[in-house]
Amino acid sequence: MDGVPPDDRPWGRAEQAGAFDAIGDRYDQAFPTKQSQLTAGAWLAGTLPPGSRVLDLGCGTGVPTARQLVDAGHRVTGVDLSTGMLALARENVPEGEYLQADIAHLPPGPPLEPGGFDGVAAFFSLLMLRRSEIPETLRAVHELLAPEGLLALSMVEADVDDVPIPFLGHTVRVSGYLQDDLRKVVTDAGFEVIKEDAYAYAPASTDVPPERQIYLCCRRA
Repeated sequence: MDGVPPDDRPWGRAEQAGAFDAIGDRYDQAFPTKQSQLTAGAWLAGTLPPGSRVLDLGCGTGVPTARQLVDAGHRVTGVDLSTGMLALARENVPEGEYLQADIAHLPPGPPLEPGGFDGVAAFFSLLMLRRSEIPETLRAVHELLAPEGLLALSMVEADVDDVPIPFLGHTVRVSGYLQDDLRKVVTDAGFEVIKEDAYAYAPASTDVPPERQIYLCCRRA
C-alpha cells in the first residue's frame, strides 16, 4: 500500500489503514454529532488570518474539519493513511489538497515544508499511534508550523498504549493519556496550551462505547 511504511509488528500500519478503508463513511454515521470538534475547529478557523494554510492531520472523510476550514476561506492540506478515507475526503471537500502518509512519519518536502502552515488540526488522529511515537509527531508538527502557529487537537482520555479495540466491526489499535499527562506531552513538544475542554460523548453506534474527549487549543511557543 502506497504511503504505508514497513512495520515489523504482527499487527501494524497496513492493518490499521485497511480497517479504515473498510469502515469508510460508516465512521461519520457512527459519529453524526461532532459539536465539540466543530467548536474547536471554529476556534482554529476564526483565530487564523483569512486564507491561512492549514494541515488537517488524519483528515478522515474530510467532514467536518476540512469542510469547516475551507468554508472559512482557508487552504487545507489533508493527510491520512487510509486510501478509502482520502477518496471520501476528495469527494466531500474537493477544494482541499491531499496526501497519503503515516502521520508518525511525515515525508519531507512539498507540501510539508517547515514553517509552511499557519495552523494544524489533529482531531482523534494521534490516538492511532503508539505512545512512543506521539511526542516525536508533535515535534514534527511544531516544525511544520510558522512562528506563533496554532494547533487544535483532541484525544479520547484513556491510560492506554497501543491496545486493540473493536471498532465498527473491525479491530484498531489505540493509545491515550489522562488529561494532565496529555497536556504535559503537548507542552513538552513546544506548545502553549491556550484553551482546554473535556466532554462526555456517546457515539450513535452501540459498537463504540461512550468516551471522554479532551480538546486542547494551542500555540507554537
